[in-house]
Amino acid sequence: MKSTIRQLIAALAAAAACGAHAQQQATFTVRSITPEAALKAAQAALQSCSKTGYLVAVAVTDRAGHPLVMLRDRLAGPHTPDTAIGKAYTAVSFRIDTLAFTKVTQAGEAASGIRHLPRVVAIGGGVPIESAGALVGGIGVSGAPGGDADDVCARAGIAAIKDDLEF
Repeated sequence: MKSTIRQLIAALAAAAACGAHAQQQATFTVRSITPEAALKAAQAALQSCSKTGYLVAVAVTDRAGHPLVMLRDRLAGPHTPDTAIGKAYTAVSFRIDTLAFTKVTQAGEAASGIRHLPRVVAIGGGVPIESAGALVGGIGVSGAPGGDADDVCARAGIAAIKDDLEF
């Protein structure tokens, strides 16, 4: 009888643990970049490009690819805001900087088809933003002469908030 009661108590405890575990998995907590940090990163990226004479737009998105900040030099091309947002979105969506994305999705590669998805921009200048190993946002720069130059400015934006992010 004692062993039956013990088995019943053990079974109830296991069921309770499974129930608690299931409840924990019903929701989750995510981290995302704040609008304040997004603005600081965008301003730093814009300033970095301005110092080298590049007229750009900079966008910072949250971890879901939704724009939080978009800054545009008054003389940057009219296409640059949408392109910057697309680069940040692409970096967040695929968790890879768009310079690398461009290489792995070029014609003939197995993943080349994803370039044709809506909002995807396969040009350098988009970089994911991470904090403590988690994706928290993305930054995109458009308007410098080439994706390599856009990438340098985007990384300058992230460097400006590095100390604010947990690594």
